Amino acid sequence: MSRAAREVFDGISAGYLERAGVDIGPMFGSEGLRIRGKVFAFMGYRDGLIAKLPEARVTALADTGRGERMVMRDRAMREWVFVGEDATDLWPDVVAEAFAFVDEITPR
Repeated sequence: MSRAAREVFDGISAGYLERAGVDIGPMFGSEGLRIRGKVFAFMGYRDGLIAKLPEARVTALADTGRGERMVMRDRAMREWVFVGEDATDLWPDVVAEAFAFVDEITPR
C-alpha cells in the first residue's frame, strides 16, 4: 500500500473516528471504517479505496471511469466500489456517501 494513499485514507478516517459508533475493524484482510460494527470504507488492494454505496451510485461511478465495481471471486459486487489512488479527490465524498448509506441501513 502506498504511503500517499494511506495518508489520504488516514486523514479522512480521523474525522469519522470522532463520531459515536464509528471504529476501525477487519475487512478482507485490511482495516476498515465501521459504523455499529458494519464496514463502510476500507483501503484495499491496488492502493485504492473500497466503499459500500447504493448500487445506482456504484454504477454511476463506474460509468465515469473513475471507479470500478468490486469483483470478488469472479462475482461483481452490487454495492461495493473501488476508487483508485488516481482519484483520491473523490475519496472524501465517497466515504461520506458510504457512511450515510451504511448508517441508514444498519440497525441502531
